[in-house]
Parts: sequence; structure tokens; C-alpha cells
Amino acid sequence: MADRFLRSGNPGLNDKTFASQPLVGAGERMTVQGAINKSFLLLVVLLAGAFWPWSQYLATGDASTVQPAMWIGIIGGFVAALIISFKPMTAPYLAIPYAALEGLALGAISAVFERRYPGIAMQAVGATFAVFAAMLLAYKTGLIRVTERFRAVVLGATLAIGLFYLVTMGLSLFHVSVGGVFNGSALGIGISLAIICVAALNLVLDFDIIETGAARGAPKYMEWFSAFGLLVTLVWLYMEILRLLANSRRS
Repeated sequence: MADRFLRSGNPGLNDKTFASQPLVGAGERMTVQGAINKSFLLLVVLLAGAFWPWSQYLATGDASTVQPAMWIGIIGGFVAALIISFKPMTAPYLAIPYAALEGLALGAISAVFERRYPGIAMQAVGATFAVFAAMLLAYKTGLIRVTERFRAVVLGATLAIGLFYLVTMGLSLFHVSVGGVFNGSALGIGISLAIICVAALNLVLDFDIIETGAARGAPKYMEWFSAFGLLVTLVWLYMEILRLLANSRRS
């Protein structure tokens, strides 16, 4: 059941978004530290939102107790993400609700997997932060350099994955089996690993775009937008790692 909810992507950060924002005075500009602080706040809100469905499901073992919260989180988070993506100025008002809604969804989905595969949620969280730290270190040390070619390749791969998600979801609506690409087979695990690599590289793009936005003197509200975009990538990465771990245990 939970497998069908492991779909995500980053609609947020890109160069055009920052370039289209008006330049402002020094005191009204976004800063890297401001984006970091807001990213941390959104992460705390997400974890707080995840606590209720997580605790409810693990206590009762009844999925019906958390399904409403899960669907509210999935649908509400998707709507909030769309609004923020197309209207960055709404980020200061919608980023925190988005994080809370994502927390509801992630808490419920993670609890379902945790009950089926004990310990998997903490492993996924640990792996997600390990990948985040590794990508940040690689970016800061110059091991991975963000060039135009790098951006084009990562963007192309991300769009291809988005199309892959849409096709598989569309086929499932017509009862066409796509279980082979989402199970514990070698193909399924290979696809999960490839998607995780692309999600990890999107983190590098997020780091670079945040620094670029600050250097360009983007408005203060872009700190919230940057934090939102980074959270979207982290959620995507976590869900794919959770799927990979589940597939590995299933195989």
C-alpha cells in the first residue's frame, strides 16, 4: 500500500526563479545563513508533523487511524508546493504549512514501513542525512563543480524520472502491472539506486543556487523559497532511500 505514495520531485529551485526576482537593498536581501536557518526550521516542523501519525500507527497497528492524516498531507502538501513553485512570494506564508503537511504524510508512510520492516525508518533517516552531508562536503571542497553541463545533465535526468513516475502511475490506473520496477528484483533495486543518485545531485544544485541567489541580491523571501526547495529534495531522497531499503529486505 505504501509503495504507491513513494513519488516526489523538486519543483522549486532553479536559476530562472532567482533571476526573475527583483533586486533589493542590502538589508532586504537573502543570505545563505538565512536560508540555512529557515531550512532547519522547516525540518523541525516536518519532524513535528510526522510524530502524530507515526505514534498513532505504531501504537494501534491500524492503518485506518492514520490514512486521513496521510491523505491530507499528500494532497495538501502537493497543492502548497505548486503554489509556492509558481508564486515564490508566498513561500514565507506557505513553507511552514507545507513542511507540516509533508510531515503528516511521511510520518504515516514511514510507520507503515516500520511496522513491516522494523528499524527501516531510522536507517532511511540516517542514510538521508549521510547523503546530504556527503553532497555538501563534495560541493564545498570543489569535488563536484556545478557547471552548465552539470546542470543540464541533472535537470534532464530529473525530468526523465518525473516522466517515469507519471507513466508508471498512468499505467497503474489502467491496471497495467508495473510491479517489476518497484519491487525487490535486481531491476527494481537498480532503478531505486539510479533515482537516489539523481536526487543526491539535485542537492548539489540546491546548494549552488542558494549561494547564487544570495550573491545576486535576491529578495529576503527567497530564503523561505530556498528552504522549501531544499526540503522538497530531502523528502524525495528520503522516500527513495526508504523504498530501496524496503526492496532490499523484500528480496
